[in-house]
Amino acid sequence: MIPRKNNMGGRVSSLLLILLALGFFFATYNLVTIIIHKNSSNTNNVGVGGSEWFDPVQEKPGGGEKRKFHVALTATDAAYSKWQCRIMYYWYKRMKDRDGSDMGGFTRVLHSGQPDNLMDEIPTFVVDPLPQGLDRGYIVLNRPWAFVQWLEKATIEEEYILMAEPDHVFANPLPNLSRGDHPAAFPFFYIKPSENEKIIRKYYPEEMGPVTNVDPIGNSPVIIKKSILEKIAPTWMNVSLRMKDDPETDKAFGWVLEMYGYAVASALHGVRHILRKDFMLQPPWDLEVGKRFIIHYTYGCDYNMKGELTYGKIGEWRFDKRSYLRGPPPKNLSLPPPGVPESVVRLVKMVNEATANIPGWETQ
Repeated sequence: MIPRKNNMGGRVSSLLLILLALGFFFATYNLVTIIIHKNSSNTNNVGVGGSEWFDPVQEKPGGGEKRKFHVALTATDAAYSKWQCRIMYYWYKRMKDRDGSDMGGFTRVLHSGQPDNLMDEIPTFVVDPLPQGLDRGYIVLNRPWAFVQWLEKATIEEEYILMAEPDHVFANPLPNLSRGDHPAAFPFFYIKPSENEKIIRKYYPEEMGPVTNVDPIGNSPVIIKKSILEKIAPTWMNVSLRMKDDPETDKAFGWVLEMYGYAVASALHGVRHILRKDFMLQPPWDLEVGKRFIIHYTYGCDYNMKGELTYGKIGEWRFDKRSYLRGPPPKNLSLPPPGVPESVVRLVKMVNEATANIPGWETQ
């Protein structure tokens, strides 16, 4: 087990972490408890291509149950991460106390190893990054390690946790979508365990069950019981490190490797997720916000002045977070031309509202 550290600023030695990366996975693997699920068809959560996603829940809790979740996102101290976190936190505060919300506290888990200039603006918990070189330039590997440390050291009042990301904005008040021991997650069309069974079997052997036990998800967005995440997180970290060390896996999974790491780790612990397509939307592909809860602006939005998408080609009008790697976007971004989907218009308006109201926006 990864030891608790009394000194939050202390560094974990490379040797210790490497030994843990090799040893903890096998310890966890041998202690996995298989949970037997009853499959039920969920016609409300239809996946890409019209297939129905697995929903293990047959009975829903009664009305009036209040189950607060703690919002947590991992972040770096880079300018690119900071401005996204500020916008995300602004919209958390705007939505937290609205009807229908089960949001509790908020933490930015900062894996730079030292405080930064947003400590007074955003509730932040500082943890260590992986030892230098262990992430091999894939900074996302710090995410599971950050959660391991935060869960061990922090006092978290809520029973549930929402794992979120800096480029999320809350478009509607978010209830607790999980049900009992079944976390809620968003199904990603590009996470395809069944199509990558040969690779998945390196980490999830046949005796553990069918490869369909590995959900088509990443760790975010996920609402999950804290007690369950405490079990999954070390396995998630070590599976991800093993995947990165394997050239075949690294090549096949690329930038979504850590997402597969979480999906496999969950399956190793017998955890199945309720897959909710209304959890999140991703402009420009999703055209309307509707009743969905989170806007994820990971894709660039490029359009000509006729309102036509020019994805893959820089548009006459564009909003792309990667245009602002070294500093925040300016206030009052121009709105899209007529004909651009409502989801993109809503996103830009939300960014503009946040930047207009966050003190010292262009000076941080």
